This record gives sequence, C-alpha cells and structure tokens, in this order.
Amino acid sequence: MTSADYTGSPQPKLRALIEIMRFDKPIGTFLLMAPTLWGLVLANRGLPPIDLLAIFFLGAVVMRAAGCTANDLADRELDGFVERTRQRPLVTGALSGTEALVLMVVLLALALGLVMLTNPLTITLSLAGVVLAIIYPFMKRITHLPQLVLGTAFSWSIPMAFAASLDALPVELWWLFAANLLWTVVYDTQYAMVDREDDLSIGIKSTAILFGGLDVRIIALLQLACILCFIGCGVAFDLGFPWYLAVAAVGALFCWHLRLIRDRDRAACFKAFNQARWIGAIILAGLLGQFLLPGV
Repeated sequence: MTSADYTGSPQPKLRALIEIMRFDKPIGTFLLMAPTLWGLVLANRGLPPIDLLAIFFLGAVVMRAAGCTANDLADRELDGFVERTRQRPLVTGALSGTEALVLMVVLLALALGLVMLTNPLTITLSLAGVVLAIIYPFMKRITHLPQLVLGTAFSWSIPMAFAASLDALPVELWWLFAANLLWTVVYDTQYAMVDREDDLSIGIKSTAILFGGLDVRIIALLQLACILCFIGCGVAFDLGFPWYLAVAAVGALFCWHLRLIRDRDRAACFKAFNQARWIGAIILAGLLGQFLLPGV
C-alpha cells in the first residue's frame, strides 16, 4: 500500500492511526497491563478501588499506544528494511512524521491527565516512566541490552501502583519488579530472535544478537531467575498456595517455551512470545486466588 491509497480517505487514515498505536495487535497492551494489575492487587491485598483500577487500566492502554508511536517515529528510516515492520504506517506513508508526533503528544497529555488524579509520589514516578518509554526506541542503536530498558519501562507500573495505593514504596515490591523485568527480557529476546537476521543487516542491537548461540541457554537462566524472584515475592508478602501454584504453572510454561525456541525457528519464537500473555494471566489468577478465595 502506498501513500496515494490514503489521500483524501479518512477511513484508511483511521486504520493507520489504529496500526501505529497497535490497537490491532493488543499483545503488547496485555504484557504492560499484567504487571500493572499485579501491582494493584498485591498493594491492596485484593481488588483495588474501582477509580484506581480505571486510572491504571486506561493509563496502560494510553502509554502503550504512546510508546508504540514513539518507537515508530524513532525507527521510521529502518522499519522498511525489516520484513515484519515494512508495512508500518510511517513506512508506507499512511501517516506523516508530523501526524505521528502530534498523536504522541496527545497520548502523553492524556496519560498526564490520568496520573494527575493520583498523588504526588505517583506523579513523580510517572515522569521517570515517560522518560523510559521515550528513550527505549533509541537504546537499540546504543546498546545490545535494549530489552533491559524495556523491562524497566514495563515494570515501572508496579511501584506506581504501590505509590497510588499506599502512598509509599515498601521494599518488598522490588521482588515483583525484578520478576517482571526478567520476564520482559525473556519474551522480548524471543521476539528479537524473529528479527535477528534483519537487525544484523541494518545494525540494530538486541539481546538476541548479544547472546548469539547461547541464546536459548541464557533465556533458560533468566527464566530460572524470574521464578526465584516470584518465590521471593511470595515469601516477602507472606503469600500462600494459590500464588505458588501459579508460579509452578509459569515454570511449566517456561519449559514449553524453551522447547518451542530450541531450533530458533522464526514462527516458533514468535509463538513463544505471543504465549507470554498467559504468564501474565496466570500470575494475576494466583494473586486473585490468594486474596479472594475463602479460607486461603
């Protein structure tokens, strides 16, 4: 599709806006929403107040859209050389750079409006979250560890959830933060394995490239460290059987993902990445079972 296909037609323009915000590919929203909900449920020892839930739910949707828009702006000169991204709106001309920039500013303004409904500590933390979201797309040019920056960005909703709920940052929350950071590095490395050959040809850096032939083994070690952090979280917050059952289920799913990616097949690596959404749901179910089931 070329830019001419969009001229004077509002419907394709709307489709382009949906695509740049990835509303047509909600997996990233699920992966950002998961730690957000974990943090809220754990901080409130059960279901959070409905107003707080609404603020964080909408905030996750808006910030993921803003982050995707920022990513496409940063990569608009490179995406055309990568098979998976060559049809993105800024590559095809469906949207101009100015339109994407305006969209990003509007989304960030909406996010700011939502966080202003919380407290000063949460607002302060949100500023760091915005910085992480904006700088992440440029990290793949600077370091082979952009997944570490993404993991920090995607985990930042956890301290924000505690801040909004308790107006404090208990030290125990960092177990959950570390678990989510490690999990993000795992699934985003699997994602980067899909693009490894294209990234090598255009000079983009990633953990998939850094790990090289040891990628599957290092992913296994990161998965183990993630499980240990989930266990540490359970000990720190005095969680019980539902939590540890969920952690065990995540461990089993991790093993399945290692089997999927063992031959480094692109389709299998992408399948493992897509199944990451179930890990988020399993951990959330463990927390809800912990606090909502009678007699637990």
